[in-house]
Amino acid sequence: MTEKILFICGSLNQTKMLHQIAEQLAPRYECYFSPYYADGLIDRLARWGLLGNTVLGGRHQQDTLDYLHEHDLEIDWRGKKHWYDLVVTGSDLIVPKNVRWNRLVLVQEGITEPETWLYHLVKWLKLPRWLANTATTGLSDLYDVFCVGSQGYREHFIRKGVNPAKIAVTGMPNFDHFAQFRDNKFPYFDYALVATTPLRETFRLDDRKRFLNECARIANGRQLIFKLHPLENEDRARKEINSICPGALVITEGSVDEMIANAEVVITQLSTCTFTAVALEKEVHSYLDLAELQSLMPIQNKGASAERIARICRQVLHTPLPVLKAISAGFRSHPGWEQDL
Repeated sequence: MTEKILFICGSLNQTKMLHQIAEQLAPRYECYFSPYYADGLIDRLARWGLLGNTVLGGRHQQDTLDYLHEHDLEIDWRGKKHWYDLVVTGSDLIVPKNVRWNRLVLVQEGITEPETWLYHLVKWLKLPRWLANTATTGLSDLYDVFCVGSQGYREHFIRKGVNPAKIAVTGMPNFDHFAQFRDNKFPYFDYALVATTPLRETFRLDDRKRFLNECARIANGRQLIFKLHPLENEDRARKEINSICPGALVITEGSVDEMIANAEVVITQLSTCTFTAVALEKEVHSYLDLAELQSLMPIQNKGASAERIARICRQVLHTPLPVLKAISAGFRSHPGWEQDL
């Protein structure tokens, strides 16, 4: 009988990443996909349409469904159709109850947010991980292997408390071949690009007026181009930009990585695309620590990360569950997941 794998998607970035991994596993394995989902109160809130600014609803969910339909991928929403031999997910902030007894591979989706007071409160009081957003990535310990973007990230997650025996350094699909973005058809050059983050939409503080004034100062007469995050309140964002940065071009669609490749200076808030700007040696201004980003830079393996993660998936599939549990508990020696890559 052909083994079945469920891929739990989330944002469009996560969905594309998991699709690349699935392509490396099909047709040897039957691959199914589900939008991100939850249990209990969080699930009810999502069903009532109250979590439209998260991966549990709204544009994130619709973009994922559109992508899955466009690529004719098998959808099994909430993983109800089959028992799965393996589950692959791009986030462990919520791990649905119906997959907690399956073999589980977690794949790092991108940059993790700074460790604010809320992150420390969540760890200290053992509050739901999603309260601190991606800062708590990897802390569920409900997976068998955690595929991360670089050796720097391995050390980063170990410092946070992730079990070293569960980490494999594989690189991250979508962030493992930045040089390819130099070859593009984006029609503008030598501008100041601003990539925004939907802080207000995800219930975080954002002094947008101050940020926009700083963007205008950094641009120093250069053309300003704003690439809005998909979750941004577009009408509000456009009004704010027009009032402080008149003449700026506002874009909502297209590849931000290609826009970065053609820019002279890049301004970000809390965005994974900052990696692209750093890797392509742009002048970068960000809320993120650029020196730390250099140490965390994802492996550049010319797009081989999906195949490497697929190899990990095959290893996990063919390792007996008692052995996986013994490894994670420290009763069996670390198998060196990434050593054979």
